[in-house]
Amino acid sequence: MTHTPQIKISATYMRGGTSKGVFFRLQDLPASAQVPGAARDALLLRVIGSPDPYGKQIDGMGAATSSTSKTVILSKSSRPGHDVDYLFGQVSIDQPFVDWSGNCGNLSAAVGSFAISSGLLDAGRIPHNGVATVRIWQANIGKTIIAHMPITNGEVQETGDFELDGVTFPAAEVKLEFLDPAAEEEGAGGSMFPTGNLVDELEVPGIGTLKVTLINAGIPTIFVEASAIGYTGTELQDAINSDPQALARFETIRAHGALRMGLITNLEQAATRQHTPKVAFVAPPASYVSSSGKPVASGDIDLLVRAMSMGKLHHAMMGTAAVAIGTAAAIPGTLVNLAAGGGARNTVRFGHPSGTLMVGAEAAQVDGNWSVTKAIMSRSARVLMEGTVRIPGDVL
Repeated sequence: MTHTPQIKISATYMRGGTSKGVFFRLQDLPASAQVPGAARDALLLRVIGSPDPYGKQIDGMGAATSSTSKTVILSKSSRPGHDVDYLFGQVSIDQPFVDWSGNCGNLSAAVGSFAISSGLLDAGRIPHNGVATVRIWQANIGKTIIAHMPITNGEVQETGDFELDGVTFPAAEVKLEFLDPAAEEEGAGGSMFPTGNLVDELEVPGIGTLKVTLINAGIPTIFVEASAIGYTGTELQDAINSDPQALARFETIRAHGALRMGLITNLEQAATRQHTPKVAFVAPPASYVSSSGKPVASGDIDLLVRAMSMGKLHHAMMGTAAVAIGTAAAIPGTLVNLAAGGGARNTVRFGHPSGTLMVGAEAAQVDGNWSVTKAIMSRSARVLMEGTVRIPGDVL
């Protein structure tokens, strides 16, 4: 009996923000996987170890959470004013599909580092010491991200004293700008508020009629008041993720919100679009103890936010959801803005399960329509391992 040998593919395993993923250069993928389609999806599923009915991803690089079941493909950009094209694939843990419908804001912090270290950025744009500006085209959503990468002795500086709640060790600070973050291709002709309203009433069978803010910024997101669904906004992961009925309720809200936003045409499609939209619940400031045991005082935050990702409560906050939070907070009248006390603001610090995060957004109203020019936040990133990954040759 003959056996198909494994094939080796150059790859880098990186942490970006509070996520981890496997990074590839497009040119290093097998020819059949260099174009979108079944071969590419099959390769990424096998690399990560999905689909896994045990939900553990033991036979792959994933770590059985939405934050660690991620892949990135980078290539030099032919788009004027950009250095690299960044394509993100969210790999389902237990189902055989890769969701290409959105970005990963956390892994965006690692894109600049990977672009520089893998030779995708022109050498002339990298100072010997200073900050390299990497102009990233986010191919999933058609948006520009600017990453400001610290450089020491001609190489990306990864170590430093910047602390990010949800990440155990400090590292170098990476400043990110998400330009014009409202998603143009999503829902209702691309409006930041696809229904045209800052607050809607969403009828959800078995739950009731909920006030929601539906927004396309960073990533399509459904914001709901914590008190309306029986929560305080101080919950940690186990309070939600150990409750199957709660998870089912959140998925029902997500599906009906997706339909209202125009992201799907029937409720059944929500099951194959796990990455977007996100559901987050908000509340006014309150003191709590984070998952690490660190106290968070109500006076140190503007509001509380908890967000669901791939069917589970996120351990911290997705970067793209943070963009949505910052954008919604900057627009008076949204549920996020009201939870933060209302009024005009261009920065907001919110409490999440692992601690706090500050995000800024520049919003303006023109002819009655709100627009956001950019959202700004700081993350960190680090190479964890580089070399090759192996997958059985019969996958392709």
